[in-house]
Amino acid sequence: MENFRRMALFAQVVQHGSMSAAARALGMSTSAVSQQLRTLEREAGVALLHRSTRRLALTDVGSRYYTACVRLLDAAGEAEAELSAARHAPSGELRLSAPLGMADHIGPALGGWLRDNPQLRLYLHFEDGWTDLVQACIDLALRFGRLPDSDWMAQPLGTLQRWSCAAPDWMRVHGQPMDPAQVPASEWLGLVQAPGLAWRHRVSGEERRVPAHPRIVSHNLPAVCQLCESGLGVAVLPCLDAAPLLAAGTLVRLLPEWEVAALPAWAVSPHRQTQPAKVRQAIALLGDYLGRIPGTAAKA
Repeated sequence: MENFRRMALFAQVVQHGSMSAAARALGMSTSAVSQQLRTLEREAGVALLHRSTRRLALTDVGSRYYTACVRLLDAAGEAEAELSAARHAPSGELRLSAPLGMADHIGPALGGWLRDNPQLRLYLHFEDGWTDLVQACIDLALRFGRLPDSDWMAQPLGTLQRWSCAAPDWMRVHGQPMDPAQVPASEWLGLVQAPGLAWRHRVSGEERRVPAHPRIVSHNLPAVCQLCESGLGVAVLPCLDAAPLLAAGTLVRLLPEWEVAALPAWAVSPHRQTQPAKVRQAIALLGDYLGRIPGTAAKA
């Protein structure tokens, strides 16, 4: 690294034509510049400059060395320009991980941005587990719920209400429950390894835990939604997934006076200190999209 600085200083001296002019450009004293050049020549074992009281001239080896220095400095400048561009404009490939249930939402959230930035590529990794972001080379992960401890940076995007839903066919058989306890324990869907749900009454503040022994369980949220639409039970769904199904009439909301804990949404990145423009802008767009979904509260 020290040699690289001396190479840059040597190139400045040649380009400015004198040590004093180079010293002024670099904010150094002329004696400091001279000392650095002597050190460079001593370590190289050759003279790079012919010095006189009036002018400097390159030796033959100094001329070849200067050409190599310029190439190296140009390459360094290009590398710095690439970093600067990445900081200020989205480019390259964005590797995004998200739950399977987000598959229908990435296009609406990021489509316009991708059209406006044709130099940007997108790689999507959908899964409901917890990918090692570093091992999978993921730039950004969209996660919901409680996060495991890690060194990754987690930025809150907001919270999603969770609504209990059932199909009209289920309602015709079981009626409209007025209390969570009126739903048969075996009729809950998708509660994997959960002893039950903690409910809170919106008006009275009453809290209770209702037993659940689901006949059908799954880690896969889209599968739970399909099972619920088929009339096979009651599911507690994030508003993100429930809203379009309620609007279409394939599901009906149950127990509107009772609520379960909201689901926090997170943008998770393996880099804690700096984020390129593609990651910063994607986080902002995803947060804005989630904030427009009915039942979603934006981050504080």
